[in-house]
Amino acid sequence: MLPGWLIVAASFSYLLVLFAVAYFGDRRADQGRSIISNAWTYALSIAVYCTAWTYFGSVGRAASGGIWFLPTYLGPTLAMSLAWLVVLKMIRIARTHRITSIADFVASRYGKSHLLGGLVTIIAVVGTVPYIALQLKAISSGYGLLVGELGALRDGEGAVDSGWWTDGTLYIALTLALFTILFGTRHLDTTERHEGMVAAIAFESVVKLLAFLAVGIYVTFVLYDGFGDLYARAVAEPDLAGVLVFDGTGSIGYGGWFAHVVLAGLAVIFLPRQFQIMVVENVNEQHLRRATWLFPAYLLAINIFVIPIALGGLLHFGRGTVDPDTFVLTLPLAHDQAALALLVFVGGLSAATGMVIVEAIALSTMVCNDLVMPMLLHVRRFGLAARRDLTGLLLGIRRGAIVVVLLLGYLYFRLAGEAYALVSIGLISFAAVAQFAPAVLGGMYWRGGTREGALAGLSAGFAVWAYTLLLPSFAKSGWLARDFLDAGPFGIGLLMPEQLFGLGGIDNVSHALFWSLLANIGCYLGVSLLRAPTGQEASQGTLFVDIFRRGESVPTSFWRAGAEVRELLPLVARFLGERRTRDAFAAYARSHGLSGIDQLKADPELVHFAETLLAGAIGSASARVMVSTVVKEEPLGLDEVMNILDEASQVRAYSHQLEEKSRALEA
Repeated sequence: MLPGWLIVAASFSYLLVLFAVAYFGDRRADQGRSIISNAWTYALSIAVYCTAWTYFGSVGRAASGGIWFLPTYLGPTLAMSLAWLVVLKMIRIARTHRITSIADFVASRYGKSHLLGGLVTIIAVVGTVPYIALQLKAISSGYGLLVGELGALRDGEGAVDSGWWTDGTLYIALTLALFTILFGTRHLDTTERHEGMVAAIAFESVVKLLAFLAVGIYVTFVLYDGFGDLYARAVAEPDLAGVLVFDGTGSIGYGGWFAHVVLAGLAVIFLPRQFQIMVVENVNEQHLRRATWLFPAYLLAINIFVIPIALGGLLHFGRGTVDPDTFVLTLPLAHDQAALALLVFVGGLSAATGMVIVEAIALSTMVCNDLVMPMLLHVRRFGLAARRDLTGLLLGIRRGAIVVVLLLGYLYFRLAGEAYALVSIGLISFAAVAQFAPAVLGGMYWRGGTREGALAGLSAGFAVWAYTLLLPSFAKSGWLARDFLDAGPFGIGLLMPEQLFGLGGIDNVSHALFWSLLANIGCYLGVSLLRAPTGQEASQGTLFVDIFRRGESVPTSFWRAGAEVRELLPLVARFLGERRTRDAFAAYARSHGLSGIDQLKADPELVHFAETLLAGAIGSASARVMVSTVVKEEPLGLDEVMNILDEASQVRAYSHQLEEKSRALEA
C-alpha cells in the first residue's frame, strides 16, 4: 500500500509535466518552429486511441476470453491500411473547408445544416459519456487499490455507497476538467489546431507504453522465466487452458469476432478524439503515410504482454478472487513492488487523461459551434448582434461544455459504471460513433446523399443503439426494471433489446451493431433516393466527392451578390478579435497584389474568404448564417451550381496543360 499523498503528488506532478510540454509546444508554434511537424509525433498522437481500456481492460478481457481482446486492435490495424484512401480524403476536405470537428464535417457536406450538426453533436456527447466514465472508473479504482481503500480486489465488490460530495471520483473529474480547459481553451484559434496539446498527447503515448512494457517485463521475466514458462504453467492448469485457444471460455463466436473488428475499425476514425487528432490536427498530409505502419506497430508493442500479464495474474490469484482489470497493479503490489505499481498507475493515468483531454476538447468545440451558437444566433433577445467582441463568449461556452461533459461522465459512472467491466463500457461508445460512418463515407463517395437522408439515418441508428445498448446498461445496473431485458417492454418478446425481433445467439454489442447500422444505412439510402439534393447540397457533395480532382481553388460557397468590406470586417472581428481579423484580411490583400485592406472589394471571393475564417471559429453552418446577415444571397439552382463547378474545373485543367507545355518547351 502507498500513502495517498504520494499518489496525489505523483499525479499532479505528472499533469504539470504534461502542461509544461503543451506550453512549450504552443510557444514553439507561435515562433514558427513547430515541434509536431513530423510523422513520429503524428503517429504517437493517434495512439490516444489506447486509453485506460487498453491499459487495464485488455488484460481483464484476455483473462476471461483469451485472444478475444484482439479485435479491438485488429480493426484499427486494418483501417490504417485504408487510411491513405479514406483519411487522406478527410484531411484534404477538412483543410479546404476549414472544418473543425466531425459534426462540422457532416453539417458542411449536407448543405451546412444546423440541424444535422446538432444531431451529430448530441450523438457524440451521449455516445462518448460512457467512455469518459470508463476513464474515471479506471483512475478511481487504481487509486483505491494503491491506498487500499476501495476493496477493489474482488470482482464487483468494494464499491462504497457514499454521498456524491465525498466521492473522490467527482474531484478527479473536476481536476481533469480544469486541466482540459488549460490545455485546449486558453485562446481561440481559427484553425482549431492545438499544437501544444498534440505534443502532450504524443508524450503521453510514450509514457503509457513504457509503463506497460515495464510491468509486462516484470511479470514475464522476473516473476516467471519468460513466455515459455508462463504458457507451460498455464497449459498445466485445466482452468486456464481456455485462455490459450481460439474458442475458449468467454469467446464471442466468429460472427462476433468479425463484428468487433469492424466496430473497432470504424471507431479509430469516427471517435471525436480520433477525428480531432487524425484530421483536424494534421499539419502535413504526408505524415499519414508513415502513420499507416507506425500506429499498428505501436498497437503491437503495447499489446505484446497482455496475455502474459493475464496468465500471470490468473496463476497467482486464481479465478474469481481478484478483478482481472486490475492485474497490472495487483501483481506488483502482491510482490511488494510499490515503485513499479506507482509507475504503472501513472501510465494508466496517462492513458486516461490523454483520452479525456482530447475528447473533451473535441466535444466542447462541437457543442459550441454546432449546438449552442446556432441557437444563440437565432434568438434575437440574447442580443448577440449588439456585441462587438464574441471571442470571450465562445471560450466561455467551450469551457462550460468541458465541465458539463466531465460531469456527465461522472454521472454515468455513478449510475451504471459499477455494473460493467471496462471493456464493456468502451464497446457501448464504439457502437455509438459507428453511426457516423454511413453519413460520412456516403457523403465522401456518393453525390446523391441528402440532408434528409443523413438525418433519417443518424436518427434511426442512434435510436436503435440507445434501445439495444444504452438502456440495457441502466437495466443491468438496477436503474430500469430487469423485465425490460428479460421479457421486453410490455411483455413483447420480439422487442427484447438484446434479442430484437428474435435475433439471438450473438453477443449484445454485435447484436446492437447489426440492427443499428441496418436501420441507419437503410434510412440514409432510402430517404436520399426519394428526394433530389438541393443546389447547396449538390455543390457540397460534388466538392467533397471530387476534392482531389477539383482542388482547393474551387469556391466552397456560391453567392450571387457581394457585400461591403466595412460590413465584413466587423462581422469577422466579433468572433476572431480585431487584430487577428485585420492581419488575416491584410494577408489576403497582399496575396492578391494589393497594398492594403482599403483596396479590397467585397466580391464573392472575399465573401467566401470571410466565411472560411468564421467557419474555423464557429463552424461552417453558423458561419454561413452570419455571412448571410450582411450579404444578400439568392439561392442558386442546381444547374447553375454545376456550371460554376464545371467552369472552375475546366480553368484548372487548362492551367495545368499550360504548365505542362511550358515545362516541355523549357526542356
